[in-house]
Amino acid sequence: MGNACSRKRGQLGNEDVLYSARFSKSGSFKWLLHTLPRSNSDVQRKAQGPGPGPGPGRRPSFVELCVAKVREVEFRPCLFEDMSRYSDFSLLPRDLSQQIFNELVESNCLTEASLGAFRDCALQVTTSEFAFICFSNLRSLSIKKCAAVTAEGAKAFANLVNLVNLDLERCSKIQGLKKLETLNVRYCNCITDSDMKYLSDLTNLRELQLSCCKISDLGVSYLRGYPVVYHTNWRCLADLINLECLNLDSCKIGDEALIHLKGLLQLKSLELSDTEVGSNGLRHLSGLRNLQSINLSFTLITDASLKKISGLSSLKSLNLDNRQITDNGLAALASLTGLTHLDLFGARITDAGTNCFRYFKNLQSLEVCSGFITDSGVKNIKDLKALTLLNLSQNGNLTDKTLELISGLTALVSLNVSNSRVSNSGLHHLKPLQNLRSLALESCRVTATEIKKLQLVDLPNLVSVRPE
Repeated sequence: MGNACSRKRGQLGNEDVLYSARFSKSGSFKWLLHTLPRSNSDVQRKAQGPGPGPGPGRRPSFVELCVAKVREVEFRPCLFEDMSRYSDFSLLPRDLSQQIFNELVESNCLTEASLGAFRDCALQVTTSEFAFICFSNLRSLSIKKCAAVTAEGAKAFANLVNLVNLDLERCSKIQGLKKLETLNVRYCNCITDSDMKYLSDLTNLRELQLSCCKISDLGVSYLRGYPVVYHTNWRCLADLINLECLNLDSCKIGDEALIHLKGLLQLKSLELSDTEVGSNGLRHLSGLRNLQSINLSFTLITDASLKKISGLSSLKSLNLDNRQITDNGLAALASLTGLTHLDLFGARITDAGTNCFRYFKNLQSLEVCSGFITDSGVKNIKDLKALTLLNLSQNGNLTDKTLELISGLTALVSLNVSNSRVSNSGLHHLKPLQNLRSLALESCRVTATEIKKLQLVDLPNLVSVRPE
């Protein structure tokens, strides 16, 4: 049992079967100890069976008694009324819940109902143990981050003909699950292009996550026949004409890959952050008129390329956290009057560039953290009355005047003016912001005492304050 219990192995083997609750690790352990029987045929059999230990006549160990009792009460048909007593093993010591699980697997006593009792347990499951998965009516299964699962073990899933949701993150490949609608195999490094053909029959698939797998354009070619796919997260591209959400964050793709997106006319959300997409690739997105959200942060795009997406009139969320973007690029987007979320965190926007904000009257969140904004630039922000989130951090020349200017933005819920020249003297300007719940003033000329006073007296809804 390792360190899960306070008692040593040697002591456990010599204890009588009448244990005191003082040895329990948790409340759930206590009721288990109080229900232990004085004898059990399985326990006696194990005590006399092969393996290390005294052999015939050996008293059963503490763990053996616990496992035997749980198996007896939990899984005998005549005792189903006691099922609720053992509906959750997560509070038991890890090694005890593991042995209970192992016992049920070995004796073929694990059922669909009893499997739920292990939902929050940290179990170690090997490939050979996947034979227990035979629940033909199972609709949802998650064994994410079970690194021991291999392609051989995944064969057991082929019998789950009614499975709709399967999460195999950091696991292996599957095939034959014709009703599957969602599949997550992110970080499965063993999956390569040749494995993708096994997914070609999953015609009901709506969500597929393959990011951080070893998939290239060749592997994607197997997916071209999918008729209804709404969300995908992978390292490559495919011509999925009904795709609505595509996440290619941190994938090794460039401008050439975006050619395959031209036909995705139903696309509403596109994530291209931290890729090698540059100025030439954006022209392939100009026809995606239904696009509502696009993330171009940490890409290679420049000001000149932004004109190519200026016609995407449905855009509501745009992330341009990119040092290559300047005032000129922002000016090219003046036609996107429907924007509600604009992230210019790392873009080199100056006071002159803030003049463009007058075109974005519907903005609900705005981040401008270039370091070049002064109080003069904030004058072009003070009229954005719909703002609920405003991040002006890293702009070292902002003063208390900024707080005065934004005091009319009464819808603000989150405000960040960290690393500025804001001082205690300007805090009173924040009193009208009664909806404010998060305030960041780190590395400013303020004291924790004054911030606390503001929070207690004037801003009762403020729950997150930095510095504390």
